[in-house]
Amino acid sequence: MTEKSPCCDITIIHEELVEQVRQSMPPEEALFNLAEFFKVFGDTTRIRILYALFQSEMCVCDIAHLLGMTQSAISHQLRVLKGAKLVRNRKEGRVVYYSLDDDHIKAIFDQGYQHIQEQD
Repeated sequence: MTEKSPCCDITIIHEELVEQVRQSMPPEEALFNLAEFFKVFGDTTRIRILYALFQSEMCVCDIAHLLGMTQSAISHQLRVLKGAKLVRNRKEGRVVYYSLDDDHIKAIFDQGYQHIQEQD
């Protein structure tokens, strides 16, 4: 037996409520950008890289060694993270070091992690 989705038994549109919510919604482009931002968190490798960078600034070689992956694979994911403005880099001689772009990233991660911990 399948459970039915909960829905209204009758169709009533609460016009004032709908209009109030409509007025408070951000523009479609902003919501699209927010969805794209959260997509970046949808990859385990990127999450592992971010977690490593919470601990310390690291170069590609160190991250690749830590995660047991190739430098090429890590570099690809770092490009995605940098494009999403989640990480930044600095060059010291021939070595490029990566770090979190700002404190918001850790806060977002911590909130998400806390949420899944509460689900267990």
